Amino acid sequence: MKRPLAYITAPWGSNEFENTETAARYCRAVYDAGFSPVCPLLFLPLFLNDAIPQEHKDSIDIARDFLRRAHVLVVCGDTVDEAMKNDIAIAERLRITATTLDGLLTVKGQGREKGGNQHG
Repeated sequence: MKRPLAYITAPWGSNEFENTETAARYCRAVYDAGFSPVCPLLFLPLFLNDAIPQEHKDSIDIARDFLRRAHVLVVCGDTVDEAMKNDIAIAERLRITATTLDGLLTVKGQGREKGGNQHG
């Protein structure tokens, strides 16, 4: 089964270890909901140095390219920061559905209940 791409955005803090753990949790939940999660925060810092202006710009461009290819934007976390607002605006402009992680899980749950597997 081909899983649709789900781009994950969240209000990332300054603690890299915390961000990685949180991002991995979000990715797992999105994966469990039947999507292929894409979270640039998990892999771009492995080879791009944010302190180098060109690499910082390239990381933004690469992340945006992944967002453009996604089927859905999953907005995670309790707050929305500027970077997330930009992701949401890009998704709107490209007519990519934006939802929250809770919304994604709710839709998946409803799909299962209303699917063809009901007996009675």
